[in-house]
Amino acid sequence: MSSDSPTYSPLYRQIKTLLVQALEAGEWRPGELIPSEMELATRFNVSQGTVRKAIDELAAGNLLLRRQGKGTFVASHNDPRAFFRFLRLVPLSGDIEPSRSVPLECWRAKAGTEAARVLDLKVGDPIVIVRRVLEFAGKPVVADEIYLPGDVFAGLTLELMKESQESLYTLFEARFGVRMIRAVERLRAVAADRSSTELLHVAEGSPLLSVERLSYTYGDKPVEWRRGLYLTQDHCYLNELG
Repeated sequence: MSSDSPTYSPLYRQIKTLLVQALEAGEWRPGELIPSEMELATRFNVSQGTVRKAIDELAAGNLLLRRQGKGTFVASHNDPRAFFRFLRLVPLSGDIEPSRSVPLECWRAKAGTEAARVLDLKVGDPIVIVRRVLEFAGKPVVADEIYLPGDVFAGLTLELMKESQESLYTLFEARFGVRMIRAVERLRAVAADRSSTELLHVAEGSPLLSVERLSYTYGDKPVEWRRGLYLTQDHCYLNELG
C-alpha cells in the first residue's frame, strides 16, 4: 500500500490494531503474559522492532504492562496503578489511606432518555443502577451513583458486591470480562443536598466536588456512566499533566 494513500496506516499501527483485537476477543486475559516480541513478529510476519513499537503504544495507553525481566502482561485493574488512574482523589496529608467500597443499593431499571444517550443504548433497554459510598480511613468521602448496561452486567447483585473484597473495576473485570480502558470526566462545584448529607455526613450546603465520568472498554464502547459527589475537606483531586 502506498504511503500516499488516504487509508495508509504505518505497519506498527496495523499490528497495534491486531493486538487490540486479540485483547478484545479475550485471547489473553487481564494479568496474563502475552507472547514474546519474537513470537508475535513471527505470527504477524513483521520485524521485532515493529512489534516493539506497537507494544510501546499499548503500554503507554495502559492496555499492556512491561515488567523488567518477566515480559509483557495484559494490564489489569488489580494493579495498584490502575486504581489511581480512575480515582484521582488523594489525601491532603500525603498519607496513603486504606479505601473501602460500601455498596448500598443495586437494582434493575429501563434506560431513560439520558442514560440511553450516554451509554449508547435504546430508551427502555435494561440497565443496572448501583449506589455506593467509598470510604477512606473509615470515613465516607465519595458517594457514587453508577449506571451500567443491563445485558453486560446481567449477573451483578448487591450481594455479589458486598461479598467481594475487590474494587468495583476489578470485580467488573474478573466476573464480567469488562475492562475500563479510558474515561472522560466532567467536574464542577456543587452544594450538598439532603441525600448527600446523609451519605457523606456533612451539613446541607457544604461544598462538594461533582465528578461525572463516562468509562469506555475496547472498541470505544461506553460501559459505565458514573455520577459521584466528592468530599474535599481532607482530600484533593490530583491530575498530573504532561
